[in-house]
Amino acid sequence: MKDKQTKFDAAFRVASQLISEVACLGMAILICSSASAQNLFMSDGFSGIAHDLGHIYKIGPDGVPKTIASGLNGPLGLAVDSTGNLFVASGGGVILKFTPNGTHSTFAIGLNQVGGVAFDSAGNLFAADGGSILEFTPNGAQTIFASGFGRTNGLAFDGTGNLFVTDWGSGNVDKITASGMRSTFASGLSSPFDLAFDSAGNLFVTDWGVCCSGSGGHIYKFTPDGTQSTFAQLAAPEGLVFDSADNLFVVDENTGNIFKFTPAGVRSIFAKAVGFSMDEVAFLAFSLTPGPIPAAIRRHRHRHHHN
Repeated sequence: MKDKQTKFDAAFRVASQLISEVACLGMAILICSSASAQNLFMSDGFSGIAHDLGHIYKIGPDGVPKTIASGLNGPLGLAVDSTGNLFVASGGGVILKFTPNGTHSTFAIGLNQVGGVAFDSAGNLFAADGGSILEFTPNGAQTIFASGFGRTNGLAFDGTGNLFVTDWGSGNVDKITASGMRSTFASGLSSPFDLAFDSAGNLFVTDWGVCCSGSGGHIYKFTPDGTQSTFAQLAAPEGLVFDSADNLFVVDENTGNIFKFTPAGVRSIFAKAVGFSMDEVAFLAFSLTPGPIPAAIRRHRHRHHHN
């Protein structure tokens, strides 16, 4: 755990020194269209060597990766808004915005160690930034939505507007309601990294485990009432995302593979580590397709920010 956290922090420091107006598509993202036409865009993060930074790969339904960019600066979390704009959390405390035609701009600067990002159904962007969660309106206005975490990582919204966050520092998964009320949804994890919901409202969480001791990591499944079970065991699972058919895709850092799990739990290798590697911190974000939420939820969310 200490080696992993040191590795994560070192990667952030390298990215801070090399920040530029270039970014990738986070660690991986599934662009939601039709199930048969979905493409998986993935970056291998950064190696900490100036001439060998993060790459972007486009992986079609056939699982064959194609390099579409390289030499990028520490891409981390990412999310897509309802109009197809891609938001990327990049090293050095920056969030970049990419339009569908590839034009990019800086959406936010001056952050600390921004990781996971996610959109709520009203189009507001939330970012895990060190021990806090920041909220950005579509025009970029920033507020602190929640704070006091050990080290935030993954973010995901459920179907009713509750935000779930992995707290690497405490080993918890916390739940924050639309009105800003925070509670512990799950505890006792080793190194919770990322999380995503399936269509039935079950929460899946990757946990590195104490990988340096050889015990390996796990993917845990939590039902809406919090009942926990082990869904799968991998060497070092990190980012994860569901496609529109409820297939789960998971990055395994130690092998450099992306595994696919069907809704029935059948596992296969979707993309092999040929031509790319993921030997550093891997981060994914689930691309949501936001829709309208009740006005009452929006009012409460902006009225009650708990710092």
